[in-house]
Formats: sequence, structure tokens, C-alpha cells
Amino acid sequence: MKAASFDYVRPKTLGEAAAALSANKFAKLLAGGQSLGPMLNLRLIRPALLVDISRIEELQQIEETATAWRIGAGVTHAQLEDRMLRGAEFLSVVAGDIAYRSIRNRGTIGGSLAHADPAGDWPLALSALDARVIVRGSDGQLCSIAADRFVQAAFLTDLQPGEIIVGVEVAKRSADVRCGYFKFCRKAGDFPEVSAAVLWDPKAMFARVFIGALATAAQPIPGIAALLAKNDTMACSDGALAAAISAAVPHLDTVDLQMRTGALRRALLQVQ
Repeated sequence: MKAASFDYVRPKTLGEAAAALSANKFAKLLAGGQSLGPMLNLRLIRPALLVDISRIEELQQIEETATAWRIGAGVTHAQLEDRMLRGAEFLSVVAGDIAYRSIRNRGTIGGSLAHADPAGDWPLALSALDARVIVRGSDGQLCSIAADRFVQAAFLTDLQPGEIIVGVEVAKRSADVRCGYFKFCRKAGDFPEVSAAVLWDPKAMFARVFIGALATAAQPIPGIAALLAKNDTMACSDGALAAAISAAVPHLDTVDLQMRTGALRRALLQVQ
């Protein structure tokens, strides 16, 4: 199939993009197009106007501050794969395992968040990293939303009409912090069947543990995070993992629970 007809604009600034988006309630933003393109061709969406923001320079920047990295929404997966950000090296690990290089060359971190596929890598990884999503409101003001609250459900985000993701802020972590990420795919490059992400700071006795590839947004597993924060050896036991996952995500069938238990165990083993 081919996409239904639509109008197309390529603004040069974020202000122009916001104006185009506000002027047409049936407008859709285009960044890398790796998810939007197939959806257009299958006519799952039929926007009246496509606003191409892929050439807006202010969305392509990676900026460093004393405590964090500010990554523009238009930064591609490949750019993050190829650049090791000091104190946030985990981003390169996650980016390098997304789909195929040809997709990583075009797909963007902001587009992945806006699409909010529950099996996507960035919603899960950024939740574990306690990242913030920077959003430009329809009034031009910027606000910051926690990544683990930004994606509310499958393909549903906290974005309001006229709002645009402009970047992601990821805190720099000390050399003591360890991160783990594991996903199981039926074949290389596919979306995962199950996935898990872990952040552990043994010195600060702090941990964040999430599982993804659910029917909804990535979910925290506080029971395991509490054990890991205390460096409790029970954190990797099958019984503790299964119980904590069941408490956080009820009604999983036996096979699904076993797969998620295995994925989380693999992620935890990467940090211990």
C-alpha cells in the first residue's frame, strides 16, 4: 500500500515547526520516520500535514553540563552508538543494539519516545536511567517530564496537542554506577519479546529496575530494586525475581513470567 495524500512542510526552526503543528490539528511530526513511514504506507495514520523536523539544527545537538548530558530529540541512534558520553556510557550500549545499522542511521531518540512502542528500547532504558524528557509547550515554554512517567501506555505519551519533544536530559553517573540491559528477540534486529534494564549504585545504595516489552509502558520492579540497593544476594534468585515481577505486573501466564524472570536475571548479572 501507499500513504494517503498529505501536505508537507520542512521548517527550519523549532518555532516554525510549532506554528505549523498548531495551525493544523491533523498534523504529524516526522523525525527519522522509521516507525511513521510504515504506518503511513499501511494507512494506519492519515495526517493532513507532515511537519518534517529532521533538519532543525537545535534538535541535533548533544550538550554537556557539569551534571548531565542534554541530547536533542533529533539525535539518531547511530550518533549515540558511536559517541561514548562520559558518565552516560550506557546510552551507547543501548543504542548499538537497536534494530539494524540502517535503521539506527535514521531513527531518533525523540521519535522513539514519541512513538512509545512498549517494546522500544529507549522508553525502557531511559526509565532505568531516571532521565528527563524535555518538552516544548504550545506556548513556547519548556517543561521536564520524568521518562518513567512520559510513556503512559502502549503508543500513548504525556504529550499534549501542540507539544514537541526537544530533548532528553540524562544525569552523569559516577564510575561506581553499573548498568545492565538485556532483551530477547526471536531474531537479530527484531523488537524484543521480553526486556529488562537495571541501574545500580552500590556506594549510594541506590537501584532502579524496570522490565519492558509489555502490553503497556515499562514497569518498575521495586522489590528487586530494594534488594539490589542493599546488595542482597537474593536479588538474583529465581523465587525473588518471579515474586517481584508478579507483584508489579499481575496476571502474567507461566511462560511469560519465566521469560521475564530470565531476562531480568541476565540484566542483573551484568551489574553484579
